Amino acid sequence: MQQLLEICELTVELPTAQGWVRPVNQVSLRIDAGECVGLVGESGSGKTMLSLALMGLLPVGARVTGQARLASAAPKNLVTQTENEWRVVRGQEIAMIFQEPMTSLNPVMRVGTQIEEGIRAHQPKLANPEVRTRAIAAMRQASLAEPERRAEQYPHQLSGGLRQRAMIAMALAAKPRLLIADEPTTALDVTVQKEILQLLQELRRELSLGLLFITHDLGVVGQVADRVAVLYAGRVIEEGPVGEVLGAPKHPYTQGLLAASPRLERGKLRPIPGTVPQLTALPPGCAFEPRCPLRRSDCSIRVPELRSASAQHSARCVLV
Repeated sequence: MQQLLEICELTVELPTAQGWVRPVNQVSLRIDAGECVGLVGESGSGKTMLSLALMGLLPVGARVTGQARLASAAPKNLVTQTENEWRVVRGQEIAMIFQEPMTSLNPVMRVGTQIEEGIRAHQPKLANPEVRTRAIAAMRQASLAEPERRAEQYPHQLSGGLRQRAMIAMALAAKPRLLIADEPTTALDVTVQKEILQLLQELRRELSLGLLFITHDLGVVGQVADRVAVLYAGRVIEEGPVGEVLGAPKHPYTQGLLAASPRLERGKLRPIPGTVPQLTALPPGCAFEPRCPLRRSDCSIRVPELRSASAQHSARCVLV
């Protein structure tokens, strides 16, 4: 596959009353054209902050180092982009489907008008009829039934599933090459969730889209992703093909996530003891060490390097 995005040692620092914290800490990852990479971890692990860094939407005052190279005729390092350069990239090269469509959509604008805004932002010379045609085509591509009628409706008139499809249409309108989906199936019922997942799978195959799929649900990752990266306290602690990582996890944290996931078989869930450490008070060694049932004395000395478990599978653990 052709490489689309290469993230190398990406670090995001935010100012707080207790000092600078790193919600994203030296993350390295790659996404190929037509590939889906799953990004999983508990709340606060850095998943959404990483996606905001890739969209140039970090809070004011954030510091970013490392590289995030987007392949093109003139490769771009997203870390060094100015706001004017981001306006070209955001939407047209990289688009994002946000977690909660009801808070992402403007409640007082018709759905079609909101999709048209994104098209006009990148192609201001297009005539109004052509803009409307492209907006309707994007809605049809997102499998919105009766797109002409839906375009005239307001967000509150649509169901949760239809609102999420409208968000997908908005993301597709400017024809990006990379799509970031931040927990797009949260709060949807199971049948609608399955339809949205199938839609994203079809779109990435048809359009050769790179897809970064962010979720805390390992079952969903198993359905949609080719590769998966597990985040903990801002770092990638395991990465590899989804079958290997979920079938034979090497890091105790990944093993704990799988043990705590609901299954159809009867049996008690085994929660991971303790809580994620505060970013202002990370342990000197492995961030998972205080909660790890397999910890050893050297786990608390320094942060482990990623170690190869197979040709494509690696984990940040001294036991590998």
